[in-house]
Amino acid sequence: MVGIVIASHGSFAEGIKESGELIFGEQKDVAAVTLNPNEGPDQFRSKLQDAIKSFEDDSQVLFLVDLWGGTPFNQTSALVEGHDDNWVIVTGLNLPMLIEAYGSRMAADTAKQVASEILSAAREGVKVLPESLDTKKEKENDSNTSSQVQEKVVNGGIPKGTVIGDGKIKYVLSRVDTRLLHGQVATSWTKSTQPNRIIVVSDNVSHDELRKSMIEQAAPPGVKANVVPISKLVEVDKDPRFGATKAMLLFETPQDALEAIEAGVDIKELNLGSMAHSKGKVVINKAVSMGKDDVETFEKLLDLGVKIDVRKVPSDGGEKIENMLRKAKDSL
Repeated sequence: MVGIVIASHGSFAEGIKESGELIFGEQKDVAAVTLNPNEGPDQFRSKLQDAIKSFEDDSQVLFLVDLWGGTPFNQTSALVEGHDDNWVIVTGLNLPMLIEAYGSRMAADTAKQVASEILSAAREGVKVLPESLDTKKEKENDSNTSSQVQEKVVNGGIPKGTVIGDGKIKYVLSRVDTRLLHGQVATSWTKSTQPNRIIVVSDNVSHDELRKSMIEQAAPPGVKANVVPISKLVEVDKDPRFGATKAMLLFETPQDALEAIEAGVDIKELNLGSMAHSKGKVVINKAVSMGKDDVETFEKLLDLGVKIDVRKVPSDGGEKIENMLRKAKDSL
């Protein structure tokens, strides 16, 4: 696996490493190297060398550095000399860049491949709200892209009955998560499953204009987000115009997921991310609390043949839902 060194002035490297693991999970062969006010270039370079030595394999190393031309960059650049084929530096460190690097190195063999993958994410991660302030934003000229076709479907621009692709929407991930669309979903799960649309399915949230707006704005670059009631998802599931859609479904509760499945939505696997604690529920682990109704709902889902995958992020080992249900029953 490609090793990653995060280098910066001050504690920025340590902080962004911690943020990245909060979103993507704990990472091996990643080191944060900081230039402190009382340290000189030689001390910083020595820390870089120690970081590289800590990796299981130092043949491929990607250096993510905060600023071009600063001491961290200059010392890293000197260190990379002679390793130009296998070691790469990318400056302008930001969180989207780091998250993309974590995802890209899963499938990449070289640091150069990872560096090529992360550049667009790093650039797209710089946005402004309101968007009208971005006067240099490029306009889409190709009216036949998949995302634009889907927007025409959503907005009624394509006649009903039209079959696109094989006429069947693809669900790349169906997840129960009280927090719905947040950092772990918008980055690690989106990178892992590659949806072109995120659909939050909730009768409650679909009637809350503020929450709807916040969710739509939280969508990662290149992915549209919609909030719909359960009945709308059932309708979309049967609409052949969504044949080119790869959707990530987010349910606030397992009850919403069960209702959709019982209404005919073809979900064969359900990822359980988090369920918030409230009165009448017992804590099962750090992310999940359950009440009697939750236990009964998951048992119904299992009886319907739905596989329950319990993981907060893709890199987690996962837990057995049967053990969690047993613990809940013993505590309720």
